[in-house]
Amino acid sequence: MTKKHGTGRPGRIVAALLCALTTAGLYGCSGAVAPDRPPGAEGRSPLTGLPARPGPVLAVKIDNVAAARPHTGLGAADLVYVEQVEGGATRLLAVYSSRLPARVGPVRSARESDIALLGAFDRPALAYSGAQSALNPLLAAAPLRRVTEGTAPGAFSRSPDRAAPHNLYLRPGRALAAAPDTGDVRDIGFRFGPAPSGGTPTTFSAVRYPAARYAFTWSAADRAWRVAMDGREARATDTGPLAPATVVVQRVTVRPSAFHDRNGAASPYTETVGSGTALVLRDGRAHEARWSRPSASSGTAFTTPDGAPLAFAPGQVWIVLAPRA
Repeated sequence: MTKKHGTGRPGRIVAALLCALTTAGLYGCSGAVAPDRPPGAEGRSPLTGLPARPGPVLAVKIDNVAAARPHTGLGAADLVYVEQVEGGATRLLAVYSSRLPARVGPVRSARESDIALLGAFDRPALAYSGAQSALNPLLAAAPLRRVTEGTAPGAFSRSPDRAAPHNLYLRPGRALAAAPDTGDVRDIGFRFGPAPSGGTPTTFSAVRYPAARYAFTWSAADRAWRVAMDGREARATDTGPLAPATVVVQRVTVRPSAFHDRNGAASPYTETVGSGTALVLRDGRAHEARWSRPSASSGTAFTTPDGAPLAFAPGQVWIVLAPRA
């Protein structure tokens, strides 16, 4: 469903409002918040390498314990980050721009690491369900647009089919309508195109966190990697099996932060500024890589060991922020 309402940001805002109001968010609004431009003039998404109209960036913090699965709306994300949280578990940060599903969730709370991670984007909207009180001033000062039950109550709803706190869902169209000055998508360092030479034929790769396991199995039929979490196939309620075209296992430093949960456990902080090694999975092969990000406001470059840009396969990208060995 796409509406045309003039050009530029005013047209985008009106389109976002219509997306939020149409059928109370029961249908997806793919492209509804993008500026009205001639087909093909806008090129390709810098997040997926696929044809897309430029639009605002919405990041959603998603619960990822067993009680929160299966997820909703995750298959429509351009980009999915996996982050470690308290107790060695993980949460997901899903980034949307090319298309918006009707619902996303379950939504959970933000972490300090999200601020630097989202610094590569231009004033993105961040939808989350809350944060530690001591973290709120940092989130308020960050270059992002906060979307919470307090700032946009109409964008959230509770599902009667899930137990709290795993039952909060977001309507992305309404979320962006509540944050009309959200910045449009821009280059965050990814490159797309033919695979580099070499690599190791790979049909399976696994990543372990202290209390979570991820597995990625190559599906030649889908030209994508089927995702499993804690030994079970990962699915979205609206689109079926999760299957990114590219998976990046980015090895990072995960250290204790200055923040603690209600039980006194330190919240992990994932360092995404700096450099290190990575493993890029695409087209049934694994490529050793290097990553580099000089500052929180810059994107992340992924290169081959000899320094050449390492292109991703066009499609959804997962970045697994894995603790360094």
